[in-house]
Amino acid sequence: MDGGGRYLQPMTAHRAGATVARAALAEPRRPGAPRIGFLERFRPVRSVRRRGSGLPIEKRVPRHLGTVLTLCFFGTVAVTGLWQGGHLNDFIRKNGEPHHALARMLGLGLEQITISGISQMRESEVLAAAGLDAKLSLPFLDVNTVRERLEHVPMIKSATVRKLYPNELVIGLSEREPAAIWQLKGELFVIAEDGTVIDLMQDARYANLPFVVGEEANRRSKDYIALLEAAGPLKERIRAGTLVAGRRWTLKMDNGMDVSLPELGAADALARLAKLEREQKILEKDVLAIDLRMADRVVVRLTEEAASARAEALKKKPVRGKGVET
Repeated sequence: MDGGGRYLQPMTAHRAGATVARAALAEPRRPGAPRIGFLERFRPVRSVRRRGSGLPIEKRVPRHLGTVLTLCFFGTVAVTGLWQGGHLNDFIRKNGEPHHALARMLGLGLEQITISGISQMRESEVLAAAGLDAKLSLPFLDVNTVRERLEHVPMIKSATVRKLYPNELVIGLSEREPAAIWQLKGELFVIAEDGTVIDLMQDARYANLPFVVGEEANRRSKDYIALLEAAGPLKERIRAGTLVAGRRWTLKMDNGMDVSLPELGAADALARLAKLEREQKILEKDVLAIDLRMADRVVVRLTEEAASARAEALKKKPVRGKGVET
């Protein structure tokens, strides 16, 4: 409209979007912009409306969500109240951790524990080692942690732990078998075949196990047991084996006699000893020690009484030589 109240453009009505189209025509096209056809500029723009899901809300919300949220709310309120009132430690001491207590309220407590594979250990020892009690619940129990605790017990070689909902825990164990008694610095230990210390020697049921003495003798106990098997009839007379310098064995016999074996060929030396016993009853003589470390001879050390008697016998024995009648 100019100053006289007149319009500067025709009053002819245009179709919807014509003004916009003209304005668009007036704008210079930017370099690289796509060309828009003449008819396309007057085509009405369609609005896209997203349709809502056809499922009812009760099917889109997880089942029991309200129950779970309600329990979580009241559980949080209870824990907060106990904590602010200074009673949380008393509650944990009597009922366990709050999350375990809540799970038990829902019927998921640890009510049954099945243990298999034990012959040396007692069930109470297994439960104590695993850290299991009635204050725990199945959902929040970490089976990997329980398994690692059990496998740290020297008697246990391997363990499996699995849950059976709603209330059962199943434990399967593989025990190390006691193989020998090891004496070190005056203390006695029960050891497995691989030399692992299982426990202190506190039980008379292990008294008949092979007995090894000395540093690293536990690691060489398999060698000693093999020697016992090679000893044949002498096995019952061998009471212990002492590992000397980590290389060879000295056997202690039932009469207190020491038998020194070589580092190599110990089984052959034992066969020689068995032959001497069979032919000469050498183990019945007044001998303190027998040295079998040399393959071509046997060295014996007599008792003091036997040594004195031998010395006297040698004195009385006539000596062949010049001026002596025989």
